[in-house]
Amino acid sequence: MQLYLPIADLPVNVLLILAMGAAVGFVSGMFGIGGGFLMTPLLIFVGISPAVAVASVASHIAASSFSGAISYWRRRAIDPSLALVLLTGGTIGTALGVWTFTLLRSLGQLDLLIALSYVILLTTVGGLMFWEGLRAMLRARGGNPVPVRRSGGHGWIHGLPLKMRFKRSKIYLSVIPVIVIGLIIGFIGAVMGIGGGFILVPLMIYVLRVPTSTVIGTSMVLTLVTMVFATMLHAVTNHLVDAVLALILMVGGVTGAQFGARAGQKIRGEHLRLLLGLLVLAVGIRFAVELVIKPADLFTVRETSTGGPA
Repeated sequence: MQLYLPIADLPVNVLLILAMGAAVGFVSGMFGIGGGFLMTPLLIFVGISPAVAVASVASHIAASSFSGAISYWRRRAIDPSLALVLLTGGTIGTALGVWTFTLLRSLGQLDLLIALSYVILLTTVGGLMFWEGLRAMLRARGGNPVPVRRSGGHGWIHGLPLKMRFKRSKIYLSVIPVIVIGLIIGFIGAVMGIGGGFILVPLMIYVLRVPTSTVIGTSMVLTLVTMVFATMLHAVTNHLVDAVLALILMVGGVTGAQFGARAGQKIRGEHLRLLLGLLVLAVGIRFAVELVIKPADLFTVRETSTGGPA
């Protein structure tokens, strides 16, 4: 069943796109992540241009984050002041990301940058997650307790100036690293089409020492607002948001997430981290192969008019 995507300017198999949305939704529900780092590469692999994939997935991530943010808000698991400071950097980073996206597109270097960014980010993060999950599994089998990093500890970051008290999270630290982290997440989200939750959550826990009780909900607020902002900017400046594609992905994603959440409750935490690390690493390696593989056609031949016999 073929459907024409007006912005992507190509026909796609609706069932295939639905299946992709459902598969990524399943993974998102199982691991508690946005899934943009998987959805964007999958769309690129099936022939959709990287620019359209990034811009359209941003709207999909925003919609997926909305219900989660509402749920965490009702449970009072969001720190409003921390979210506001993160958004200060996040909105600036998103604007810079869309500006960079537009500039590189005009220079014809956007596709290469997106591919390289995914290779570097996914192989690094995937490798670290796989190694951490494997170490946790080996400790568990050996009977050694897994060390837990306590939130609220102090490091060099807590000695920075411009401190602020975040009451819901019960922490007191400088707004400088919070703004910087928000800026980084907003920037890479706009350029790569990812929510950044799989990067943001570890940074908040291990760098800012935010309690786990407020980490996920607060990160979802940042993802929601930055992705809505990125979608608006991409639609206005680049006209690349394919609403039809985003709608199909949302339908599949919501369906798959329900089953993924149930499956995730039956798997041990260290096994989940190991599987997620393998998944992220596999996508990064796939992108690397695409960059170095020999193309089918090394050059093209165009027939031009000579204007008459020589």
